[in-house]
Amino acid sequence: MAQELLLFSIIIPTYNRPERLATCLESLVRLEYPRADFEVIVVDDGSQVSLEPVIARFQEQLNLKFLRQDNTGPAKARNTGAAQALGKFLAFTDDDCMPAPDWLTNLAARFATADNSMIGGRTLNALPENLYSTASQVLIDYLYKYYNTNSHQVSFFASNNLALPAVLFHTLGGFDTTFPLAAGEDREFCDRWLHHGYRMIYAPEVHVYHAHKLTLSTFWRQHFNYGRGAFCFHARRSQRSEGRIKVEPLKFYFNLLTYPLLQQSSQPGILVSVLFVVSQVANVAGFFRERLTQPSQQLN
Repeated sequence: MAQELLLFSIIIPTYNRPERLATCLESLVRLEYPRADFEVIVVDDGSQVSLEPVIARFQEQLNLKFLRQDNTGPAKARNTGAAQALGKFLAFTDDDCMPAPDWLTNLAARFATADNSMIGGRTLNALPENLYSTASQVLIDYLYKYYNTNSHQVSFFASNNLALPAVLFHTLGGFDTTFPLAAGEDREFCDRWLHHGYRMIYAPEVHVYHAHKLTLSTFWRQHFNYGRGAFCFHARRSQRSEGRIKVEPLKFYFNLLTYPLLQQSSQPGILVSVLFVVSQVANVAGFFRERLTQPSQQLN
């Protein structure tokens, strides 16, 4: 397929989740967008189970590339996929996500007037009956509200629903692969993007459904890892500004803990709020755990 005719490369890192990957690819088959204008690149991050049967099911339905790498994390997997991409724009999502049928259509409409911008869409919880998944998504909603309320000062998109020009992605060097876990590398990339003077646009009509099934233990581990990633993010940002590590003000945390009580949700607001407390305790524990491994960094 000629490079000039390909508008989007959809990049999906995956690891040991063939069932979720299959569901994700099924959603891409349902995209209301010309097949000739996009490709799908699946990057296996060293799975211990074979993904070949899943890939084989969709070879005839999608313009599909399947790449493999040793288990080095989703940041490296995204970069691996981007290195093989032919599209003018890179569209990132995850193997436990299901883009809406109009996902690429709405992204294309945004890029038609802002082709040098990063576009971030809205992620919706596909498991409303799961308390922990709901709490995790409501927390992301709060972060989007906090960081992206002002359309002229958008500063954070999660990597499961963002798109950007391929040439600018490569100019910035892609995702930072030195992050120890799948946590914080998307936030760091957004910060680096802004540091270089590029624009970010929040597009709430660009929908992806997230089906990340959680339990109390996996919820804790997720937010513990987010804390570790947060420390790495703040350390990278302080290195760029040659200053101390700065964390969010107390107002951020007060509003965070009260936010679930003000939202309509499939789960009781008070329970979601309690899980927000749990998430922040886990986050702080992860933050300081990572700080102990990098004692040269100073907090402000």
